[in-house]
Amino acid sequence: MAMALPAAFLSEDQFTCSICLEVFNNPVSTPCGHSFCQACISSYWDGGGGSAKIYQCPLCKESFQKRPELHINRTLKEITEHFKQVANPNMPMDGRAGGGVEDHHQHLALSPSQRPGEMPETVFAEMMTRFQRLPTPGRPHTTNNRRSSSPVNARHSLKAQNNVHQDPPPPYSPPRRYTLSGPSDASPDVPVCPIHLGGLEFFCRTDNTCVCCFCVETAEHRGHNVIPAKREWHIRKSQLGIAEVELKDLIHERERKVKDICNSLQEIQSAAERETDGAVTVFSKLISRLEYCQAEVLEVIEMTRRAAEHRAQGLLRELEEEIAELKKKSAALSQLALSEDYILFLKTFPALSTPPQAKDWSSVSVVSKLTSGVILRTVNQMMECFQEQMQQLPKVCQQSLLDQSVPRHNPTTRRVQEYAADITLDASTAHPRLIISADGKQVHCGDRNQSVPDNPERFDRVVCVLGRQGFSTGRHYWEVEVGGKTDWDLGVASRTINRKGKITVSPAHGYWFLSLRDRTDYAFRTEPSNNLTVNLRPSRIGIYVDCDKGLLSFYNVEAKLLIHTFTDNFPDTIHAFFSPCTNKSGRNEAPLIICPVAMTE
Repeated sequence: MAMALPAAFLSEDQFTCSICLEVFNNPVSTPCGHSFCQACISSYWDGGGGSAKIYQCPLCKESFQKRPELHINRTLKEITEHFKQVANPNMPMDGRAGGGVEDHHQHLALSPSQRPGEMPETVFAEMMTRFQRLPTPGRPHTTNNRRSSSPVNARHSLKAQNNVHQDPPPPYSPPRRYTLSGPSDASPDVPVCPIHLGGLEFFCRTDNTCVCCFCVETAEHRGHNVIPAKREWHIRKSQLGIAEVELKDLIHERERKVKDICNSLQEIQSAAERETDGAVTVFSKLISRLEYCQAEVLEVIEMTRRAAEHRAQGLLRELEEEIAELKKKSAALSQLALSEDYILFLKTFPALSTPPQAKDWSSVSVVSKLTSGVILRTVNQMMECFQEQMQQLPKVCQQSLLDQSVPRHNPTTRRVQEYAADITLDASTAHPRLIISADGKQVHCGDRNQSVPDNPERFDRVVCVLGRQGFSTGRHYWEVEVGGKTDWDLGVASRTINRKGKITVSPAHGYWFLSLRDRTDYAFRTEPSNNLTVNLRPSRIGIYVDCDKGLLSFYNVEAKLLIHTFTDNFPDTIHAFFSPCTNKSGRNEAPLIICPVAMTE
C-alpha cells in the first residue's frame, strides 16, 4: 500500500548544495556526478579549489586538469523548484510573482488529505521518473523505457541504485526504512543505535549527534533538523577542503612574513656594520685632530715662552752694561775724593760730577699672558663644551632612531597602556605642606606645614612626594590628571635620592621628570634643562617606563601624542615622582590626580 513519506526522510536537505547549504539555485553537475549551485562551485574554484591549474570536486576530491564547462541541469532545477513549491505552497515557482508564464511541465498539487510536512506520492514518483532520465556523467545518454510511476517501484529502483553506488552515495537517495524487528536492507558496517537497535544512518543537526529512524520519530528529536548521516559527512568533508585551502593561505602568508623579517634582519645587520665602520672612522679622525690640536696649543705656549725669554735676556744685557758703567764712574769718584792734589781734583771734577745719561727703567718689565693661565682656561672651556656634546651624542643618536620609529601621532599609546600599574602616593615621603587624599591618589599643596614626623625619607624643602610602589625591572605605565595647573613636575626618582635641604634635580642625581612652569614652559630636567615645544596643552599625562631598557616616555593621553622620550640607566629601584608645586596665590591650587588607565582606541 502506497503511503506518504515523512518530511524527515525526504526533506530540503536532499536538495541542498553542499557548499552554501541552501536549496539548489541553478544547479550544475561536475563530471564526477556531484551537483552544486552554479555560483557556489564557480566561486570555490575561483577562490582556491582550482589552485595550481587543478580543479577538484569539493565532495569526492576528484581532480580535473582542465576546468570543466558546467551547464545548468534543467531537469534537476525543475525538480528542485517543484520541491520548493511543495514545501511552501504560498511561494511562486522560480521566485516569480503570481500570473507569470506557466512551466511546460504539469504543476503537482497537494491532495486534500495531504498532511503538513509530507510529500505526495505523485510528486515523489514524478521526481523519481525525472531522476531516471538524467544522463550519467561520463556515459552517452540513452533512452530508457519509462518505469512504473508507482511510489513503491520508485523506491525499489532508487534502493537498487544505492546498492550499486555505495561510495560516494548519491546525494538525493532517500533513507532506508526500518521495521520493528530491525533494519531492513541495512549495511553490516553501519553502527547500531544502543536504544532502538537501528542503524545510525541519520544525523541530527540540532543536537549534533547520529540517530536512527526511530530516534527521529521520538519526542527527543521530533521537529529537529535531520539529514542522512553520510550526506552530512560529505558536506563537512567539503567544508574541510575549504578550511584546508584557508589554512594553506594562512601558512603561506606567515611563511612570507618570516622571510620578510629575515630579510629585514639581514639588512639591519648590514646597516649596523656600515654604521659601525663609519663611526669608527669618524672617531679616529677626531682623535687624530685632537692630537694635532694639542701639538699646536703646546707649540703656541712654547713660542710665547721663548719670546718672553729672548726679551728678558736682551734687557738683562743692557742693564748689566749700564751697571758696569755706573760702577766705573762710582769708583773714579771714590778715588778722586782721596786725592790730595787739588789741581787734579779741580781738573777732573766737572767731568765726574756730571750726572750720567741713564735709561729710565721704571716702566720696563717682562710680562706674558701665560702667567694668567689664559690658554689653560680657554682649553678647559672648549673641552667642557666638547665633552657635553660628546656625552649627548649617544642620546641624540638614540632619539633620532626613536623619532623615526615613533611618529608624532603615536599609535603605541594603546600598547603602553597595556602595562598599567596601580600607583599610590607614599605619605611618609611627602613634604609637610603637601596634602594627600585618603585613597593615596591625589596630592595638592597647602598654605602651611602640617604637623608630621620628620622621617628620614620625607622631603623637607621641595614640595614633592614619591609613589609607594618601586620598580627595578619590567615595564610600567600610569596616568596623571594635571588639568589647568600652571606648574607641576612628573616622572620618576631613585630610591636613594637626597631628600633633605636643597636638591639638585638631574638624571645624574637620580631624578628623571618632566616640568611645566608658568602654564606654557615645558622642560625635561637635565643639566642644563632640555626645553620642549608642546603645541597641544595636555590635561592628562601618561608616564611609561621600561626599567630594563632604561626608557622613560611622556604622552599627551587625549591627543595620543608622544611628548618626550629619554633614555638612561636606572641603577637603583625607582619610584613615581610627583610635585604639584606651590599654590602661587591660588592660581595653582588644583591637585595632581592619579587616574585609572582607560584603553584608548
